[in-house]
Amino acid sequence: MNYGITDVITLFGSLGLFLYGMKVMSDSLMEAAGDRMRNVLATMTSNRVFAVSTGFLITSVIQSSSATTLMVVSFVNARLLTLSEAIGVILGAHIGTTVTAWLITLLGFKVSMSAIALPLVGLGFFLTFSKNQSVRNWGKFIVGFAILFIGLQFLKDSVPDIKSHPQALEFLTAYTSMGFASVLLFLLIGTILTLIIQSSSATMALTLVMCNEGWLPFDMAAAMVLGENIGTTITANLASIVANFNAKRAARAHFISQTIGVILMLLIFYPFLRTVDSFVHFEGVSAFATATAIPVSLSAFHTAFNVFNTLVLIWFVGGIVKIVEWMVPETKDPERDIDEPKYLSESALKYPQTAIRALFDETKRLFEGPCFEIVSHALNIHREDIKSGQKLKEIISASTEEMKMDIDAIYYQKVKSIYSSIIEFATRVQGEFQLSAQKTSSIYELKVANRYIVESIKNSKGLHKNISKFMASDNPHIRAEYNQLRKKVSKVLRRVYLTGHSDNPLNHLPKLLKLKEKAKQSDVLVNGRLDELIRNGLIDSEMATSLANDSDNVAGITRNLIRIAELLYIHRDTMLSNLDPEALESSDAVFESPA
Repeated sequence: MNYGITDVITLFGSLGLFLYGMKVMSDSLMEAAGDRMRNVLATMTSNRVFAVSTGFLITSVIQSSSATTLMVVSFVNARLLTLSEAIGVILGAHIGTTVTAWLITLLGFKVSMSAIALPLVGLGFFLTFSKNQSVRNWGKFIVGFAILFIGLQFLKDSVPDIKSHPQALEFLTAYTSMGFASVLLFLLIGTILTLIIQSSSATMALTLVMCNEGWLPFDMAAAMVLGENIGTTITANLASIVANFNAKRAARAHFISQTIGVILMLLIFYPFLRTVDSFVHFEGVSAFATATAIPVSLSAFHTAFNVFNTLVLIWFVGGIVKIVEWMVPETKDPERDIDEPKYLSESALKYPQTAIRALFDETKRLFEGPCFEIVSHALNIHREDIKSGQKLKEIISASTEEMKMDIDAIYYQKVKSIYSSIIEFATRVQGEFQLSAQKTSSIYELKVANRYIVESIKNSKGLHKNISKFMASDNPHIRAEYNQLRKKVSKVLRRVYLTGHSDNPLNHLPKLLKLKEKAKQSDVLVNGRLDELIRNGLIDSEMATSLANDSDNVAGITRNLIRIAELLYIHRDTMLSNLDPEALESSDAVFESPA
């Protein structure tokens, strides 16, 4: 049998064509429905059954467990998924990837796809000229589907003709007759092949072709399938190298779950194979006896193994979590200055979901850091006192020392920089993705939250100066009024803090709304308190002017703090309910000019 370098290159070319078709299929489906699938992935994994089902459905659609797993790693990295949820999705993804083997087995070997592949390419190519983006994506999918089977046909035609030259495989006899050592050897071969090709589906296709041509017996092919399941975990582990410890844990869990499954299968390897073969018994022929019966039985084994693995390991997710937490200890990133973004990274821009989460986390960091600190210190009160359970009246009575603070310097040196980074990142997200109305609304709300943060900080500047002046005044009336202002803002700060650290922030909404309503009625000009103080000669004109301005400032600060809490913790803003995107769009200049 003559099989030269040209034949080898043709074989690799056929495999490349198969992989390219699969990539076009997967990419076009991700473009057509990827955002919806990512939404499902981020929201439909609340329990193990949902997590497994989500992983199965997404992988069945996009035909790539690696793509699903990479999404999972990114989502864990962004804290959109917990580690337990991620493990469930990964287990489901491995069941989903078996659909590829069935497509190849039932269509690639039983139906002459080559006869209709070129017409399919023509149809798909025609659809790519459509003005409708969705139709164009489906056109690409059809082209990818056809190319995949053209590549499979070339792959079948380019492998050596062993049936006519059986002596060519005599050397394999030594490796397939070593008992259980042969199983381990072919498991290793399957792992290495998948590492090289970086696609378990492509390795599976190659294995099915070799079985159909009589290269491999059923048990050795099954061992290769087990190896492919381990090899495919490497992609996620490589992707997690530059990710945080949570993503590394997800990747390790992927590897551990597959390795445990393979070890369990090796313990019952031959009984399990015989059970699958007796159940399938393709056209009345055993896969142990006839090469042409192997592809169907091998596909059935592939599915049965992953279902078995999932049904067993789904009960031990907690144990796997503990193992990977031990393997990958929690590491705290070095604390960055507030003027340096912590979450706004290039990796966060991979998906709209992770990008919006990064915007949310950065906004929350700005609010809970500089904003909370500046507003608290503007009242001459320490943040820890506001967060404590001590009565506010006692805190205010005891806090009589002025806290030296240059709000302008803090704003321009730190806050403005991170604020600008947030707005720039939000603009990139809007420019780089085709966002749904809901995601567009989420980004606008985060922009609004940042505007409120900036306004709260600016309003604190004048308030701090006058509080420091009048809380030490000899006039008990103006001192009492300013202590009331301090108490109003402190009460809101405390409620906002409790809302942000509650398991159910929605429970705090009634109290927040009540505080917001009080803020409207607490202006001394509105409620008549200022007139009363002036009429009774209790304060002078300078005090009255300052009190009027600061009362208005306090009303604005409290409203903004409550609005921020609604947006960041309760995810709704009553003020925005009457605004449309066009109205918000017209206010972008306000966001982008925090001078």
